[in-house]
Amino acid sequence: MSVQAKVNHEAGRSGPARKRRLVKILGPGLIAGASDDDPSGIATYSQAGAQLAFSVSWTLLFSYPLMVAIQEISARIGRTTGKGIAANIRIHYSDWVLQVIVFLLLAANTINIGADLGAMGDALGLLIGGPPLVYVVLFGVVCAGLQIFVPYGRYAPVLRWLTLALFSYFGTALFVKLPWGEIARGLFIPTLAGGAAFWATVVAVLGTTISPYVFFWQASQEVEETRRVRERKPLVRAPEQGPEALERIRLDTYIGMGLANLVALAIMITTAATLHVKGVTSIESSTQAAAALRPVAGAFAFGIFTLGIVGTGLLAVPVLAGSAAYALAEARRWPQGLARKPQAAKAFYATIALATLVGALINFSPISPIKALYWSAVINGVVAVPVIAIMMVMTANAKVMGDFVVRGPLWVMGWIATAVMAAAIVGMGITAFM
Repeated sequence: MSVQAKVNHEAGRSGPARKRRLVKILGPGLIAGASDDDPSGIATYSQAGAQLAFSVSWTLLFSYPLMVAIQEISARIGRTTGKGIAANIRIHYSDWVLQVIVFLLLAANTINIGADLGAMGDALGLLIGGPPLVYVVLFGVVCAGLQIFVPYGRYAPVLRWLTLALFSYFGTALFVKLPWGEIARGLFIPTLAGGAAFWATVVAVLGTTISPYVFFWQASQEVEETRRVRERKPLVRAPEQGPEALERIRLDTYIGMGLANLVALAIMITTAATLHVKGVTSIESSTQAAAALRPVAGAFAFGIFTLGIVGTGLLAVPVLAGSAAYALAEARRWPQGLARKPQAAKAFYATIALATLVGALINFSPISPIKALYWSAVINGVVAVPVIAIMMVMTANAKVMGDFVVRGPLWVMGWIATAVMAAAIVGMGITAFM
């Protein structure tokens, strides 16, 4: 075989090898990032673009390193200790603090599940007609059923494939005429307006991009993956695995959070370039944004945007229910994990089923989904600050993290994220009375 032929042969082999390596790298971080763009998040980004055009785009660039830092720290906790965030708080810190955090997380996630299922039902109703509430029940059964009855080894790839739904929002942007100069100014030159609506939107975007349920999910998924792969051990017991594991976590998180923010930006600039310029400035749900797009951007853009709501919901609802179940089970010392069969973790799977059921039932109640979602955002924000602070203290403790305590730029960025989220909650309180 000639030298060139050998080179071509090796190149042919390297392509699939690179793909396999990428699949191994992308996992908990990719799914966590994608689930952050749930139908409720889509509504937030749509409202931001419709109301304020490109002037708040910079918040996504600002929040990216904060998201990356917190999610990487979450993943490190799971991979290093072999336990989720709630389990570590239970072991090393006050039990009453943990119980309050888990209760609030469960409440916020359940409300969010209800809002997401409602948006998915409305979206499918817009696309094919029919009763949205029937679709709500159908989606709830599918989401809970897959988690409970499909083995984790087969279910994890399903979640990875569902992240492709996010690309629908890039597709929508392709059918819209975008003013790139205005987009660049909004993204790279921060605008600091003084109005209550502006700051309320900034707080909403920060609260949407940095959400407690994503912390708990990514940490617990690192634990699941450590148990699933026979060669892996918690880093406190196998420190020699540290360099490779931390590099994988870093790449997985960078890519997952990067995709999440790019999708959020695509939604924001699409609605800014279509709805805002046409005077449509009030959006209360993702399906309202989709319906408003149809006369402005055309049927095809409307269809892609609406399908994206369904696809992202199918990813986000299991993550919301799963993160609540992980937190509750770890706090109560219940057997837990999607890799376990239902009979071996009855309370864990019952929590998934119950959270999804109650979320679906919210759509049959007189409770306003928009008001419920607002309070869910408030609860998430209140929970985020103490959870991040505890995580930061935990990851600096050698008794918890062994040789893998967090130092340097990651430690600094984690505390900056804590301060920013605390300021966001104060800002939310102030804007509520303005």
